[in-house]
Amino acid sequence: MRDFEDRKAIVLGGTSGIGAATAEALAAAGVEVIVASRREPAPSHDTGTTVEQVDVRDRDGLERLFARHAPFDILVNAATGGERATGPFAQMDLDGFRGSFDKLWGYVNSVRLALSHMSEDGNIVLVSGFPARKCPPGMSAIASVGGAVEAFVRAIAPEIAPRRINAVSPGIIDTPMFTQSGSERDALLEKLTDNFVLKRAGTAEEVAEGVMFLTGNEFVTGTVVDVDGGALLP
Repeated sequence: MRDFEDRKAIVLGGTSGIGAATAEALAAAGVEVIVASRREPAPSHDTGTTVEQVDVRDRDGLERLFARHAPFDILVNAATGGERATGPFAQMDLDGFRGSFDKLWGYVNSVRLALSHMSEDGNIVLVSGFPARKCPPGMSAIASVGGAVEAFVRAIAPEIAPRRINAVSPGIIDTPMFTQSGSERDALLEKLTDNFVLKRAGTAEEVAEGVMFLTGNEFVTGTVVDVDGGALLP
């Protein structure tokens, strides 16, 4: 595993959920971390991270961010890119379906623009999700985006070597994405994970551990690591 000392990382979508947990894990390992989010930056998590505001759909903003902190070694993109359309496909708003692909375009923007500012042994981790391969009813847009993200990782890994690119694919994760509270939240998470092998929601910290593995193992590229509690198993 790579020694994380003297490394610099940029974590997009890093102010909440999986991104925030990843930023904290990287900082705890000794990495200099720059966190960016499209929302107004909140104070850092007492980990010494730098927090900035950028929308992954804004290429000029991303270019300025990357140039300002170049050279850096690690790029993690956990940004959703905007709203995600759900529900039966036959009734789905097609603009909403198209808008769900803002996540993919945000990933494409960040990877393309980061390459000229990264170290030669740098690495990139993107976030997919189990619907990319399980395709639950009502999640056609999310499944399509996730499938595109995973194909993107496999397609460009040979082109950007020796830099590495991988994806982590979470299952149902207990993050602020679920806006319910109390017993309502617990009941929803229990329902969503009832057919998983491990019948519970994961934590953002557990997904961050998967990101840390992909970041630290220098012999892994073009692959997807599932952190999903057995969501894909029968």
